[in-house]
Amino acid sequence: MVSAAALVFFAFAGYARLATLGEEVRDPRRTIPRAIAIAIAIVVAMYLALGAVLLRRPGVDVLSDSAAPLSLAVPDSAGGAAAVALLAAVAATGAMLALMAGQGRTAMAMARESDLPGWLATVGKTGVPQRAEAVGAVASIGLVWWGDLGFALAMSSVAVLVYYAVANAAAYKAVRRGDDGALGMRRGVAALGFVLCVLLALSLDVAPTLAAVGCLVLAAVLRAAVRRRRA
Repeated sequence: MVSAAALVFFAFAGYARLATLGEEVRDPRRTIPRAIAIAIAIVVAMYLALGAVLLRRPGVDVLSDSAAPLSLAVPDSAGGAAAVALLAAVAATGAMLALMAGQGRTAMAMARESDLPGWLATVGKTGVPQRAEAVGAVASIGLVWWGDLGFALAMSSVAVLVYYAVANAAAYKAVRRGDDGALGMRRGVAALGFVLCVLLALSLDVAPTLAAVGCLVLAAVLRAAVRRRRA
C-alpha cells in the first residue's frame, strides 16, 4: 500500500516543474503558485473521473489483473485501442516536454553555481538551455531502454521523493531562520513532509531504490570533482 502511494506520488510530480520557470513568467511569486494550484486541481479532477469510469466498467476484479487498465475504459474495437494509444502518446510527449523544461532549467541553475559542468549553463538565442535539455532527454531514453517502464517509474519516484525531502529540509531550515520569503510554511509541515518523503522512498523495491541512490551518489561525486577543478 505504501509502495503504491510512492508510485502515485510520481503522478503529481510534474507540478513542481512550474516552479523552475520563474525566469520566463511575469510576477513569478503570484503566477507560479496559482499555476501550481490550478494544475493540481485539474489533474485530481481528471484522475477522479477516470477512476470512477474504470471502477464502474469493468470493475475492481478485472482491473487488478490487467496490465493495461486504461484500455478497458473504451469499447473493445480497433478504433478504441487506437484512440487510447494516440492519447497515451500525446500525454507521454507532453510529460516529456515538461520534464525536459524543468530539468533543463534545474541543470542550468546548478551549472551556474558550479554544481555541474559550466557548459550546461549555455542557453540559446531564445533563452532555452538546449544542452542541459538534450542531456536530460538522452539520459531518460537510456533509462527506459535499459530497464522496463515500471523500473524507470520506481527509480524516478525515488529520485523525486529525495528531491522533495531536500526541499522540505531546506524549507524547515529557512523557516527556522525566519527567512522563508513568500513560502509561509510552518516548521511542522516541512518536518512532516521530509519524514513522509523518506518513508515513501524506502518503501519501493530494492533494485530501483539502489539504482536511484547510485545515480545520486554519482552526481554528488561529479559535483565535488567540478568544484575541486574550478577551485
